[in-house]
Amino acid sequence: MATYKETVGTAVEQYAGNKPVVLEGELWYDSSAYAWKYQYVSTSTAAWASGGSLNTGRSQMGASGVQDGAIASGGHEGTTLTGSNVELYNGSSWTEVNNLNTGRRILAQAGAIDAALAFGGGPPNTGATESWNGSNWTEVNDLNSGRGFIGGSGTQTAALGYGGPGTTADTELWNGSNWTEVNNLNTGRQLYGEGAGTQTSSLVAGGGPPTGALTETWNGTNWTEVNDLNQARSHLGVTGADNTSAIAFGGEIAPPTAKTELWNGSNWTETADLSTARHYLGAAGTKTAGLAVGGDPNLTSSEEFTGAGLPISSWATSGNMNQVRGGNDNAGSGTVTATLTFAGNIPPHTAKTESYNGSNWTEVNDLNTARRSGAGAGTQTAALMFGGTPAPESAKTETWNGTNWTEVNDLNQGRRDLAGFGTNTSALGFGGYSPSPAYALTELWNGTNWTEVNDLGRPTGMLDLQGAGADSTAGLAFGGNPDYQAFTETWNGTNWTEANDLNVGRYSGAGSGTSTDALFSGGYSGPNAMPSGEYVALTESWNGTNWTSKAEMNTARRQMGSSGAATAGVVVNGGVTSPGPVANTEEFTFKQTVVKTLE
Repeated sequence: MATYKETVGTAVEQYAGNKPVVLEGELWYDSSAYAWKYQYVSTSTAAWASGGSLNTGRSQMGASGVQDGAIASGGHEGTTLTGSNVELYNGSSWTEVNNLNTGRRILAQAGAIDAALAFGGGPPNTGATESWNGSNWTEVNDLNSGRGFIGGSGTQTAALGYGGPGTTADTELWNGSNWTEVNNLNTGRQLYGEGAGTQTSSLVAGGGPPTGALTETWNGTNWTEVNDLNQARSHLGVTGADNTSAIAFGGEIAPPTAKTELWNGSNWTETADLSTARHYLGAAGTKTAGLAVGGDPNLTSSEEFTGAGLPISSWATSGNMNQVRGGNDNAGSGTVTATLTFAGNIPPHTAKTESYNGSNWTEVNDLNTARRSGAGAGTQTAALMFGGTPAPESAKTETWNGTNWTEVNDLNQGRRDLAGFGTNTSALGFGGYSPSPAYALTELWNGTNWTEVNDLGRPTGMLDLQGAGADSTAGLAFGGNPDYQAFTETWNGTNWTEANDLNVGRYSGAGSGTSTDALFSGGYSGPNAMPSGEYVALTESWNGTNWTSKAEMNTARRQMGSSGAATAGVVVNGGVTSPGPVANTEEFTFKQTVVKTLE
């Protein structure tokens, strides 16, 4: 039961964390974080997710590397003010390795998991520099100006160090053997280890007062002042590959912040917040994939940032399936990051099932009955497969429990090339044929049996159509054959109602989503398409009222599997192209909601 927090006479829901179910734009109070939060629709795919935990909680450490391979050294470790502990990150967990020779905090670091440089730090202020070869640290030549609160970027053999205590502007270049003093920052600042880029192309942002929003870029010779951060702060994390793109996150505003900003070479733009507000953190990564680790007070947690470089409403190629398959029953169910595909045209038909984790496909237990041209509904862990071929057209239904398929009660009418949506306990199956004519027949699954309900509005029936919906009470049917239909109908739990047509009529494409947010991609084009009578990469999105054209797939195809929700992304896999069946997978990013904290 929610409690409420009063603000200017208005009652706002209060939760210890994030609200479990939240509407776009909704405001609530997080009593654990002592912060107001709200949800909005992001304009990018950027997001933070939990990463592995440090073995030793700490703040004020040095960190460098990429999102899935980083090194963290030194720092404030509990009661140890100048720690020497070093840990490596492999993308999922942290492992303790050989220590620094000189324990310290407020240091800078540059390089990768197998070749890094640690320099500066304190107290007292030191210029000590150590080189990491993947196994051990070796002391090398010191900075010319020993200091803590220094920023750093680059590699083991070509690095840049800048800033320091108070308003220090000193900048030094490392050439693999020695440090050389070069042109100073325009505005000196206390940084604490954070910057992005290389020896010849770097960026620094934020810092101790009064410099907290200032941003400068380095071109290999000079620093140039550019547009400020939107949120002034110190003790933040900054990562990136050069001075044209970077990520800035966390930091000290009093209290610590979760705010994250993206640099595009000209301006900073706010994006998805960290899950945990933190300052004095370690930072590693690239312009599109960052890592935030630790922070004050001696945090062990880390977070991974992804998606900064992927625009919304676009297709990106992902891992191939193990089996090439098509045939209008490369059926699928699930979400964009957890997907199941099953059956298909692996001549003449197959029972093979594969699971997708967002990157790769893995073969799991087969269907009991091999087939193609059926329909699927559900999630990766609780799915339903029904209908299909070979002749006579099948009425067989199977449920997936996350491990195995089990045969359950059949459809009332066996058929192929039908569509469906829902879950393994509440689904709708409609259209198809056996072998002719096309059906308008609709059946409702209640978790045990199929029951005939009201037919599609097209009395001639449809085959090779698509469906979208979260359960059996609200859904969408669209596309289909005969005649390359553009038709769309909505289901309200009892009846079908005609709705606005697709912009381009076609059949045998891929449909996924809900009754209010759906995507239809690919297929075989009709007379109103350009070109006509060919495999297409066309994509349209449904907003609950109308269809809108979106970016095309990278590969034109039909008869593929599809899963996901338009609001969270869609996976399309396999299918048939003009040369033949493929194992190719593509992911479409539509939009996503992001939780933000009001400072």
